[in-house]
Amino acid sequence: MDPLGARSQFVDIQTLPTWQQQLDEDGKETPLDQSDSLLNQQAFPSPFPYRPNINRKIILFCGDIALLNCTAIVNTSNESLSDKNPVSDSIHQLAGPELRDELLKLKGCRTGEVKLTKGFNLAARFIIHTVGPKYKAKYRTAAESSLYSCYRNTMQLAAEQSMASVGFCVVNTTKRGYPLEDATHIAFRTVRRFLENHGNCLETVVFAVSETEEPVYKKLLPLYYPRSEEEERACLPLIPADIGNSEGEPVVPERQIRITEKPGTLEDDSEEESLDLDLGQVGNHAFARMEGDVDKQRKQILQGQMSEAAIQKQHQRNYNRWLCRARAEDLSDIAALKALYQTGVDMCGRTVMVLVGRNIPVTLIDIEKALLYFIHVMDHITVKEYVMVYFHTLTGEHNHLDSDFLKNLYDIVDTKFKKNLKAFYFVHPTFRSKVSTWFFTTFSVSGMKDKVRYLDNLQQLFTCIKPEQIDIPPFVLEYDSRVNGPYHPSNSSGL
Repeated sequence: MDPLGARSQFVDIQTLPTWQQQLDEDGKETPLDQSDSLLNQQAFPSPFPYRPNINRKIILFCGDIALLNCTAIVNTSNESLSDKNPVSDSIHQLAGPELRDELLKLKGCRTGEVKLTKGFNLAARFIIHTVGPKYKAKYRTAAESSLYSCYRNTMQLAAEQSMASVGFCVVNTTKRGYPLEDATHIAFRTVRRFLENHGNCLETVVFAVSETEEPVYKKLLPLYYPRSEEEERACLPLIPADIGNSEGEPVVPERQIRITEKPGTLEDDSEEESLDLDLGQVGNHAFARMEGDVDKQRKQILQGQMSEAAIQKQHQRNYNRWLCRARAEDLSDIAALKALYQTGVDMCGRTVMVLVGRNIPVTLIDIEKALLYFIHVMDHITVKEYVMVYFHTLTGEHNHLDSDFLKNLYDIVDTKFKKNLKAFYFVHPTFRSKVSTWFFTTFSVSGMKDKVRYLDNLQQLFTCIKPEQIDIPPFVLEYDSRVNGPYHPSNSSGL
């Protein structure tokens, strides 16, 4: 107990600024691109709209969770509730030896589940103990579901016990290996969905983080808790494709079967154009659809007997299957190559995507996974106009993608990929690459030839994209400086 008149070491959450109040401290603009007029003009409804009433319940606290005077705080532990980690150690130290004795009576806790104890000497009345999953890439789906259960069960318990406030630590400890950013997405969307559906039973949710965790939380909080309509629009392109179901729970589309209440029956004498109507009768997923004779459909395509609408629908279904696979698979090994990434905007405010040829070890990687990664990264980018910059700099034979692969990619991707691509800047091309590209864009794909622009040096690129708007690999800068001389800024600009 503190001596009479001494200042308490515990933190009163009522004195902490809410997430909505931090808008004034951080400034009205977020460090995101808000100059894209196309996005502002088109109505893309955000899955996490601006809700000030929810933002006022959220607090981001950088410090020791054991000091918070919440109704309950969360302790992350292992299955035997005896884990040694900074969060647990601090909670045990302040709570006193009675906590350890209480935990022995609980006889452990399963992964994803929660157990409740008193707070003993803490400012918090209760401690909610939970066990986060051990992360392995090949079991990512199971880990996501378990981590979701940790946050969901904690919120559910807090609501059932009529708790006014709950303080969350970062449930996924370093020891368990869960990537911090991936885990933060799950935490934010789960809490957000619970507050949307059952928000009246909780007044405050505190996310307690360390100094190393705080930047990630600050970066991702606006995606799920935008503090203004402008921030909502700016964050919309950055929201992951996979946001779970209405409760924030991870969803594996291949495992879903959704059937309407009254599927109805198709007429026996329906004509071939009924193909356009067949999917309206049964659930939305391909597994629950009455697809008909696939071989017959393919034969009709070859014979030119299917309508354009039917062909487009079949292409869309095929792309959706690829997209579902891309969202479900672990593509971290492809992402580590840093061969494809988003950077700033060009002179017209269009998103710039960069492709680095030398970072693609074609002979060593799984080409199909590379295709899935491309679809996963590009799907949300291509809903608006964009440009691509391809650095052919210092590529070798082992970096050249096969034309059959490129043709397959072009045939698979959604129409928006082709429609919204406004320019493809080919930097540092060789004579051979120019010839190959000309043949490919002339005879293999249509509509690409006029979008390809060959640039022999970075100075030409900077007339289209400002230097500060594009992240260029160091070896490209060094090569260009050696071959073309140092870059000299000029006032000219072009598109």
